[in-house]
Amino acid sequence: MIYLKLFISFLKIGAFSFGGGYAAMPLIESEVVNTNHWLSAAEFGDLITISQMTPGPIAINSATFVGIRIAGVFGAMAATLGCILPALILVTVIARLYMKYKKMSMLQAVLAVLRPAVVAMIAISGVKILMQAFGLDMMTIKSIRLHMIVIFCVCMVLLIKYNKNPISVMVFAGVLNLLYNVLTD
Repeated sequence: MIYLKLFISFLKIGAFSFGGGYAAMPLIESEVVNTNHWLSAAEFGDLITISQMTPGPIAINSATFVGIRIAGVFGAMAATLGCILPALILVTVIARLYMKYKKMSMLQAVLAVLRPAVVAMIAISGVKILMQAFGLDMMTIKSIRLHMIVIFCVCMVLLIKYNKNPISVMVFAGVLNLLYNVLTD
């Protein structure tokens, strides 16, 4: 039954993805692309883009998108419920425990240990997305998308040096990519 499979796959993602949506991307990719073959690697890149553009957490948006794609509205509901259920239970339990033991030094030490692991998972996801966007994941000179590298560099300069609004920079990047594709086709 596909609904149960979607629910369990995203339940695993929801249960084991600490640190937010970016940290969950390797787990989502593993379940959706590698294990269940619901999406290709290129479609997964599109999924992340769509999930970032729509309001809400990336993992939940991904669950909803994959669920709809695989099994319609009920698939989206099953995947989304699977994704959020562990967080609902965990946050409720942790909130109660944290309020009771928040001054305990051992708890603060555990949280300090988890931070670098979360940063590493986010960095790995970012590098994978950049490699796919630039065409470096295929490891051939022909696959390299030089225009994407140029657009990325221009956007980084606009964001860092000129402190431009991230939303306007995203729109600008989209327009540049659209112009490139129109002019080269």
